[in-house]
Amino acid sequence: MIKAEHIVKYFDRFCALDHVNLHVPKGSIYGLVGPNGAGKSTLIRHITGIYRPNEGQVLIDGTPVYENAGLKSQIAYIPDDLFYFAQADTLEMKRFYAGLYPSFDHALFTKLRDFFPAIDVKRNIRKLSKGMQKQVAFWLSLCCNPRVLILDEPVDGLDPVMRRQLWGLILDRVQDMQATVLISSHNLRELEDVCDHVGIMHQGKLLLEHSLCELQNTVSKIQIAFEHGLAPLPEQFQVLHMSNMGRVYTLILKGNPSHAKAELEKLHPLLIDVLPLTLEEIFIYEMGGANYAVKDILVS
Repeated sequence: MIKAEHIVKYFDRFCALDHVNLHVPKGSIYGLVGPNGAGKSTLIRHITGIYRPNEGQVLIDGTPVYENAGLKSQIAYIPDDLFYFAQADTLEMKRFYAGLYPSFDHALFTKLRDFFPAIDVKRNIRKLSKGMQKQVAFWLSLCCNPRVLILDEPVDGLDPVMRRQLWGLILDRVQDMQATVLISSHNLRELEDVCDHVGIMHQGKLLLEHSLCELQNTVSKIQIAFEHGLAPLPEQFQVLHMSNMGRVYTLILKGNPSHAKAELEKLHPLLIDVLPLTLEEIFIYEMGGANYAVKDILVS
């Protein structure tokens, strides 16, 4: 569905994107994660056709997106920094969106009114709270019936009830319309609940991308205990982190958990157990391998 091919982007001499290749399957929810300054928002602006790459191209269903008005009318984008016309209220922005998107659903706008009861549709949007402005953006974007929905920090500033409600609306649209969703967020706990594919960016490069299931099989978390300290580990093991409480050691290893367990069982441990890894843990340990580990800071 969405395919970025060897995207390179320079701002003066600074390389913001360095030969990025990204693949988002149709009908999937793809989480794009990475530290601040990794290039996520820059990549999103290429996918939405705002930026023109120095090299490479972005395709949606095999068609270039840059300077393609017809294709852009099928993409809805909610940036982290929202923009509304100075004196516009929700109804005026609705008319603006309806003029840009031939698929705008007026009946759906009326139906979704019940999901946003706190919003005064005749009040200047810029006078609403940040959370309410975000709700208006979702309301209008979902009514565009986009084939592609792109979200940059989508639920930042929203209360827990509204966050859950909006995730439910997004999942419904994916199921009903076979929409494709790309989400950039630092809230990895929420992404883990909704995403089926994940890409990790760092310093303008895409370090890896997998389905969430595959990603969880690239790093192993194993607790193991021996009678007399930790036995020498197999040479092929790549240890990302190790800690212990008494005789019980917790190992974070690169590689498939079942393969790692099978190798460790050959050492005849007293105890061995494979533990599930969260997306946040995978991100931390992958970033550690890219020299972006958590640092201990001592303040005197």
